[in-house]
Amino acid sequence: MFFVGQKYLMRSPEVFTAESASLPAGVQLAPPGAPAPHDWSRVGDYLAACGFPLDPGFTPRRFAGGLANLNFLLRMRNGEWVVLRRPPAGPLPPGAHDMAREHRILERLWRQLPLAPRSYHLCEDLAIAGAPFQLLEYRCGISIRGDSVAPLAETAQTGEALSRLLVEGLASIHSVDPAEAGLATLGKPEGFLARAARGWISRAGLVCDPTSPTVSGLAAWLEQHTAGLGGDGTLLHNDFKLDNLLLDPATLSPVAVLDWDMGTRGDALFDLATMLSYWSEAGDPECMTQLAQMPTARPGFLTREQAAVAYSRRTGRPLSDFKAYRVMAMFKLGVVFHQLYSRYRSGEVQDERYAGFGRLADGLLEFTQAIADDKYF
Repeated sequence: MFFVGQKYLMRSPEVFTAESASLPAGVQLAPPGAPAPHDWSRVGDYLAACGFPLDPGFTPRRFAGGLANLNFLLRMRNGEWVVLRRPPAGPLPPGAHDMAREHRILERLWRQLPLAPRSYHLCEDLAIAGAPFQLLEYRCGISIRGDSVAPLAETAQTGEALSRLLVEGLASIHSVDPAEAGLATLGKPEGFLARAARGWISRAGLVCDPTSPTVSGLAAWLEQHTAGLGGDGTLLHNDFKLDNLLLDPATLSPVAVLDWDMGTRGDALFDLATMLSYWSEAGDPECMTQLAQMPTARPGFLTREQAAVAYSRRTGRPLSDFKAYRVMAMFKLGVVFHQLYSRYRSGEVQDERYAGFGRLADGLLEFTQAIADDKYF
């Protein structure tokens, strides 16, 4: 749900300063002096010792936006821009914000998938920055965030083009041979979906209302319908959606696919279902409008079913068992928002954007039940 490189944000006076002239074109950063959880002198000394000397004349700056992973723009002594990426502060949900996993993927994948930014270095010494971090290749492009197509024109042609780009982008990821990319041992594809269901049911038990009949009903549904499915060993992004794509603003050609910290091998249809869990359309319940993750209810966009069929035709993968993947992905999304709300409720996060996540999570789980009951695709 969060970014590694530059993502498009509408310009605001407090983000841009006189320093902008020396920055990469179009970069969107938090205001200078925004709180940063690092001793940059210590980080700089460490990186220099590892062969990545920083430009002492540039103070690292945090990228604007995002709800979780922290991303900072750094400049190397040779003038190259790079990104330092680390998890948020505080306790993390199991398996989330895995910098080591993301580094393992991105230090290899760029050779087989040019849209994958390269990871140059992983630091796991918590004494350096207080958390593991990566040093990543910087890519510049626009990102379509939220439920607006800005800065693009809102036309049916734009919606159709972005729909096709999403389907093609996901199919391109799934065409990568993990063995050729050096990722043959990534993850555990055997029994992938049933194991994912057990894991997310367990996480739900930590953050959801234990008396909720919706949660218990969905847990039972998933246990029944995910057994024996999948395990084809496809390379998965695991959070593929429009704002994890950087685009060339002139051509809409993709520049990069970002956010690989949940990447693994598993069932390709789960990646498709994950993308569609963010895909709102006319007639959806309020929770999908409130989610506002992609502008797919705008003119010209495919419906979820049309996107799934387009993916199936592009890849040759049948959709006969797709509902189990769809329900699993939506259940996961509801639990994720309960996890975020739990951090807010405990005081670990003070960001007021989190205040409504509990209600949103409940709505997403109710929508999940409606999908299981064949009321929505």
